[in-house]
Amino acid sequence: MQNIGYYNGKTGPIETMTIPMNDRAVYFGDGVYDATYAANNVIFKIEDHISRFYSSCRKLRINLNIEPEELAKILQSCVDRVDGANCYFVYWQATRGTGMRNHAFPENGSANLLITVTPSTLTAIDKKYRLITVEDTRFFHCDIKTINLIPSVMAAQQAKEAGCDEAVFHRGNMVTECAHSNISILKDGVFRTAPLSNLILPGTARKHLIALAQQNGIAVEEKAFTLDEMMNADEVLVHSSGTLCNAACEIDGKAVGGKDPKTLHILQQAAVKEFEEYTGAVFADCTG
Repeated sequence: MQNIGYYNGKTGPIETMTIPMNDRAVYFGDGVYDATYAANNVIFKIEDHISRFYSSCRKLRINLNIEPEELAKILQSCVDRVDGANCYFVYWQATRGTGMRNHAFPENGSANLLITVTPSTLTAIDKKYRLITVEDTRFFHCDIKTINLIPSVMAAQQAKEAGCDEAVFHRGNMVTECAHSNISILKDGVFRTAPLSNLILPGTARKHLIALAQQNGIAVEEKAFTLDEMMNADEVLVHSSGTLCNAACEIDGKAVGGKDPKTLHILQQAAVKEFEEYTGAVFADCTG
């Protein structure tokens, strides 16, 4: 099968799977999720994603009665059942459980676990991104990977309608992150990214780019930056599980970046190498 669905122990093609109407995801978006990619049947950086997933569960007091090691085995078993593609998108979510609609938590509730595995591709490393800026109107728990994603959905649609690839959120003049990516800049040879807080997601690609920069002698500064600093950066970098490290060429119709291709190339090649060494797959074979 190519499209695998899993719900509380039941597995089958996504097209035939169903969930209860009283799953709290339906009424409240009351759940958390995480996602990454698998290549060569290896789930990329699964330990980081599972760690973040359980952190999100704890912050929302979702009682997931599965140990991290067992979740990893379930995810791997789903990946092992798919075929016919080089690369797969692996998604999983836990909701607070099932119960009649009530804002308060259900009594003695236990989490529902949903998993999907579908063919997908990573972004080619040389793709240049066109971006727009959007005021960040999300709530103050952006560090939790909740399934409440309406502001990100609306921003992503706004970017699509503008012929762009991503939307950059900002609160006032301070840049936070993108609709479904983190964003960083290169300036004077320094890799600069906003510090972790409740206003941004602790991205796994962000974490590894910081480490890769340090390993390659590139200075790192975890410091917030403004819209003006982003527009005047030597390079603007978009990164996520599916977009390892891609440069932007345009923001709000204005040309950006293109001033430090050497440092950009070092980071991009380091990210590709890490992916290939971890999965044993050829990165180019996993891109669309």
